[in-house]
Amino acid sequence: MSLFAGQDRESLREAWRVAWRRQLERLPLTPLQAQMVEVISLHPEHHARLASDVPAADPDNDEASRRAFLQLALHLALREQISTNRPRGIVQIHRELAARRGVRDAELRMMAVLEHSLWEAQRAGHPPDEAVYLDSLQRL
Repeated sequence: MSLFAGQDRESLREAWRVAWRRQLERLPLTPLQAQMVEVISLHPEHHARLASDVPAADPDNDEASRRAFLQLALHLALREQISTNRPRGIVQIHRELAARRGVRDAELRMMAVLEHSLWEAQRAGHPPDEAVYLDSLQRL
């Protein structure tokens, strides 16, 4: 079960904002917040949005906001996959791609594949196919 299961979109976004504000204020972080801050640190383009005390008036209508939070969530999801080597083989793919392209670029490319895999599964109404996902990652 996901650490974020049962939370609505704004609660999830607020969790990202809280983690970043705690980092900026040099307050202690939970282990999950520390992971979130590590991901946020890779994306300075989102720092101002996350430092704000007030979410956008209507975040569902703000495409930039949706994309920002999706990017952060995909990054965290990919890192969880890598830390657990699930699907099996993703660690090796990450290691090889990072050696060729650098860690940030490797992860961004892998996140694009993850996003597409999730989109395809949602569109088709079934869980993502790990074999297809891994095959797509191996072709990067």
